[in-house]
Amino acid sequence: MTTRGRRDGRVTIAEVAALAGVSPGAVSMVFNGTGRISEATKARVREAARTLNWRPNAAATALRTSRTRTIGLVLSSSGPLPEIGAGNVEFISGIESILSPRRYGLLLNFQLAHQDETEFYRTLTEQQRMDGVILTNSVIEDTRFALLRELGLPAVLVGTPWREGEVDFIDADPPGAGIPEAVEHLVALGHRRIAYLSGPERFVLPRIRRQAFTETLTAHGIEPRAILELPYSPQAAAEATRALVKEDDRPTAFIYGTDHMAIAGIRTLQSMGMSVPRDASVIGHEGLSIGEWIDPQLTTVQRYGWQRGRAAAAKLLEVLGEEIGEDVPLERPALLIRASTGPAPAEDA
Repeated sequence: MTTRGRRDGRVTIAEVAALAGVSPGAVSMVFNGTGRISEATKARVREAARTLNWRPNAAATALRTSRTRTIGLVLSSSGPLPEIGAGNVEFISGIESILSPRRYGLLLNFQLAHQDETEFYRTLTEQQRMDGVILTNSVIEDTRFALLRELGLPAVLVGTPWREGEVDFIDADPPGAGIPEAVEHLVALGHRRIAYLSGPERFVLPRIRRQAFTETLTAHGIEPRAILELPYSPQAAAEATRALVKEDDRPTAFIYGTDHMAIAGIRTLQSMGMSVPRDASVIGHEGLSIGEWIDPQLTTVQRYGWQRGRAAAAKLLEVLGEEIGEDVPLERPALLIRASTGPAPAEDA
């Protein structure tokens, strides 16, 4: 949607929504003529738009009133080839469990690390091939939200946006849930040298989790042994684990950004002659079923990928004006304790 106004000649739909006291999706529905919006809310939104001298792009509005009953989803891959991990399979299954019964289709697009996903949104919007999009991987200074507002394409983010009011979103409450519980568990086992091998610096969620990690340790008077910002890849986790173990004051416990990273960490520790959890404890993050089938079984933060997919799809359909007709809960991530964590080594306790 094209706007005119105060900042650099542009007023955003988020500013209109904030002034009217509604979500950006509600503003879209008022001007697209979709959804169930009360007359009082419509009047409030239109008054906010007039006050800020904002108006939607006519072409974008026309596009949004012609439904394709298709939802877009972009997944990124850190490797040279597209890949769907177990976590994404659960997530996609959750999305489909909401879309399919309501006769909506899912248009899946893979973007490699070096590709720009904005072209996907522009092309498919121009071709009128989707009604809305589910966004993943919330990043700092995310440019996708402004683009989607310009295109008039409704969106729901899975995760917490860097700034509030830019996009409709679903996330755990609080977003860093699970990390404090993981730290408390390790501290109770006597660990004091705890390392966190988290996700990339530009992503919002790893930053929130790193803050939760540091704050929880600080409450116990403990300094983090190491906090590393890594790609979400087993190879990166293995290399970082190997380097930390070679240091004189090696960590006695490791928390990883994903289960796959944690499994790579366990394999690396074992290859260096260490026993898990006797010599080092390991905690993953995601709660994948594969964690039950490794040796030792993986302690992990359960994130409920299927629920996240359902919640995201339900939220987007509501933004589009659909009646969901059922409760779609999103549980708080929880620590699932298995065999990969144990007491700190006696000499370190």
